[in-house]
Amino acid sequence: MPLNLTQKIIASHRISGEMTPGSEVALRIDQTLTQDATGTMAYLQFEAMGVPRVRTELSVSYVDHNTLQMGFRNPDDHRYLRTVAARYGVIYSPAGTGICHQLHLENFARPGRTLIGSDSHTPTAGGVGSLAMGAGGLSVALAMAGEPYTISMPRVVRIWLEGQLGGWATAKDIILHLLGELTVKGGVGRVMEFAGPGVATLTVPERATITNMGAELGATTSIFPSDGQTQNFFRAMGREAEFELLAADEDATYDEEVRIDLSALEPLVAAPHMPDVRTTVRELAGKKVDQAAIGSCTNSSYADLKTVALMLDRQRICPETDLLVSPGSKQVLNMLAAEGLLAPMLTAGARLLECTCGPCIGMGGSPVSNGVSVRTFNRNFEGRSGTQDGQVYLASPQTAAMCALRGEFTDPATWGEPPAKPEFPADVPSIRHLFLMPSEDGSGVDILRGPNIVPLEGFAALPVRLETSVQLKVGDNITTDHILPAGPQITALRSNIPAISEYIYSRVDPDFVARIREAGGGVIVGGENYGQGSSREHAALGPRHLGVCAVIVKSLARIHRANLVNFGILPLTFVNPGDYDRIDLGAALTLPTDTITPGGEVELQVAGVGAVAVRNDLTENELAIIQAGGLLNFVRTQADQA
Repeated sequence: MPLNLTQKIIASHRISGEMTPGSEVALRIDQTLTQDATGTMAYLQFEAMGVPRVRTELSVSYVDHNTLQMGFRNPDDHRYLRTVAARYGVIYSPAGTGICHQLHLENFARPGRTLIGSDSHTPTAGGVGSLAMGAGGLSVALAMAGEPYTISMPRVVRIWLEGQLGGWATAKDIILHLLGELTVKGGVGRVMEFAGPGVATLTVPERATITNMGAELGATTSIFPSDGQTQNFFRAMGREAEFELLAADEDATYDEEVRIDLSALEPLVAAPHMPDVRTTVRELAGKKVDQAAIGSCTNSSYADLKTVALMLDRQRICPETDLLVSPGSKQVLNMLAAEGLLAPMLTAGARLLECTCGPCIGMGGSPVSNGVSVRTFNRNFEGRSGTQDGQVYLASPQTAAMCALRGEFTDPATWGEPPAKPEFPADVPSIRHLFLMPSEDGSGVDILRGPNIVPLEGFAALPVRLETSVQLKVGDNITTDHILPAGPQITALRSNIPAISEYIYSRVDPDFVARIREAGGGVIVGGENYGQGSSREHAALGPRHLGVCAVIVKSLARIHRANLVNFGILPLTFVNPGDYDRIDLGAALTLPTDTITPGGEVELQVAGVGAVAVRNDLTENELAIIQAGGLLNFVRTQADQA
């Protein structure tokens, strides 16, 4: 039977389950990655499992988020990550080496491999034909321990590309177009598999931009075939021996199809405050721009930044507009320096930042009050920039650079001829020596912990009956940034769940934490696409610590749903979405949890309202995890029984 690319990789890694959409399938995982904002908790969880050594083909711990070392917390976390990596056989990437997804693409991602990472933009590696998925830190820890990663078998959507990009249109405009067509929940339960003659016209850095932002569709992942363009990339990276051809069978079938004519695309932006609020650059002509920021794991490649340098050469940015540039890795930085491409950016007035995530997660570089910021990043959620009323637009590096030069959006018809698409230099400098490779035996390594690293707490099993109340009611498209904001003050507490829990929903409802503490726990009611955004499991761990026992919503984002299950919080959806309007903040409710069955319906009794039907999409295994009080409890119980 002919298989598409996604099915091929899943079939070769399947441990159990059926490859029919919606069925639970368990996969062997080849590679994992973590970053420091999520990694500290993931390694604490790995330690709790008592496994002497990681059991994957390759695991990497990157430090790229919490690099602002204001006080002891972040450097202590980095020291812990370095020593725990040496102890258990994990490659360690120190702060400043680069952004995890750019580094993994350059150094470790391989065609046909399975990769999960505790960062939602792990699908970046799909640009080289890897089946790469974002996951919660606990899922990654289990994969490092040799446990399979379980997903619902996705529907596979063929994204058929024809034609070729022209003018100022870029790979960023392909994914912005797709987001405008499908919306931020259009990819839920799906893999976006790219095919068609247009694929051959896109380089790996361009493909990685698209797969990176496929996460904003809510997709399980996105993937390109491994072909001649992939081989060129591996050759440039000095890794040609790791290249292999990989493509869908000629007669492979797909569950859905979307067609895009690349030659018809023009420069696009995502307007505040969602990545799917698509409009054209020309429609915004005349709108003042206060800040432009170029970088992040989406658009910080050598090709992206060389293009920007050529555009800024012998130019001066608008005096009223700030320009921030963040290279994706020290390899990118070295290539730019060797070709004299830093000088044009610096002389034009740009600020060169460290090779980190930086402004993308509110780590510096916030715009002015109510300021318009044009960013090459992947998310423009309200407040994510660090400025609550900031107006963030997502765009290509070319669009951002032109906004910086002119101080406003302008019609691309006035931009002249675009620079030619850059190719890699003949000699690409390697930075592999900067990674700390673990020794064969790390048993003698002392793991060093700072005072901010708090051991994991235990959670109780699910009672047979919940008598509780609604402690928060929120609307549609609640993101993990709404649940737990980023930024330097809060993110430094990622290894301290009691401390970071004080900030849960702090920018949505400042009274929430005090209210739920006084009530002794409760439930959260929400709208569509609840929990979209990053993979930060703290957005589930924090509520669990505060006593949240269930979320009752219209629909859920994939990774957050998995994190809720991992930490024993019931994810429930309304059978009748209109019932959302019937339940008010503070309403008392009763849920007989002992009557819940996998994929079944149950009636809530809501005081003053009556019966409200809710359903779950849990598998038998997931329900058992929640009943046990979370995945760690469940795994320990299974180990004891074994």
